[in-house]
Amino acid sequence: MVNREPEKSEIRDLSFEELASYLESIKEPPFRAGQVFKWLYEQGVWSFADMKNLSQGLRSRLDQDFILKPNTVASQVTSRDGTTKFLFDLADHQKIETVLIPTAERVTACISTQAGCKFGCKFCASGLGGWERNLTSAEILDQVLHVRGVVRGLPPEANKRERRLSHIVFMGTGEPLDNLANVLKAIRIINSPQGLNIAARHITISTVGLIPKFKELAEQGIQFELAVSLHGYDDASRNVLMPINKQYPIKELIAACREYIKRTNRQVTFEYILIAGLTCTDKAARELGRLLRGMICKLNLIPCNPVSEFGHQPPTKEQIRAFTNGLDAVGVHYTLRRPRGQDVAAACGQLRALARKSVNT
Repeated sequence: MVNREPEKSEIRDLSFEELASYLESIKEPPFRAGQVFKWLYEQGVWSFADMKNLSQGLRSRLDQDFILKPNTVASQVTSRDGTTKFLFDLADHQKIETVLIPTAERVTACISTQAGCKFGCKFCASGLGGWERNLTSAEILDQVLHVRGVVRGLPPEANKRERRLSHIVFMGTGEPLDNLANVLKAIRIINSPQGLNIAARHITISTVGLIPKFKELAEQGIQFELAVSLHGYDDASRNVLMPINKQYPIKELIAACREYIKRTNRQVTFEYILIAGLTCTDKAARELGRLLRGMICKLNLIPCNPVSEFGHQPPTKEQIRAFTNGLDAVGVHYTLRRPRGQDVAAACGQLRALARKSVNT
């Protein structure tokens, strides 16, 4: 019989409370949890040996009991507009994507929560090749830490302080609500003053609309932002783009969003892709007015990034103008997102899909 040592876990999979409990179990004083968290999340070290205010014995014990290893960067590309996309190679060689989006007002990291995606939206490359597995909270946090390290190296804007990572959106590869436990654990560390100390209102969870998870979200007591992928104005239009609509039709989704707003008193953002001849029409504007009437919400308009597998095309500037005029006429509050990173395949899943193609050819 072969005696095998138990597999070590990644230390960033521990919440602050779990870390404190572990340290107590090995007879370390409670304040050590704060010291270790500071090294992990404020200083961003990648070696227990670098945690200089810990005793040599504790550093050796941490190294014995835990892994502290970053995701491997497989590739990195930067757009003309400053958007940078990272393709990470995980320990089991699954690939995930992270996007850094710097603007004059904020610096945002777009974070993946799964390797692949189950939901197969017909404008998003994330689901090409299917779903592989959930990411651990450590794999989620490592993306944030890597991007923050890159941001710290960016030159400051004229007459401004040094740039810092200010916003997190869970809008990369995968469906966050399908991996909710690990996403929430990561969010609590991102939000915590003992962790990354990013304000809850600067953290956004985006979902295709997994209605059964909405109640759990509403009960968290964290004032993060919720973004719901609408991408249609009725069942017929949404069915074309989002297979999930056949399980959770649009009227049920809107009812769940209204209940979420009632429970949290928080605005919901609806993500809405603009596709020529499909979602960016006069009829679409009118129907959205009826659908969203009376809600505390806004519509985030996203001209589509073309994905060759789907063939959708963005509307012209004139078509967008006519559509937004229609929204104005029916009183829908909206913002128009400027496309970012088109020259580096920055739409969700595109870089991962390209990597899969190169392996298979």
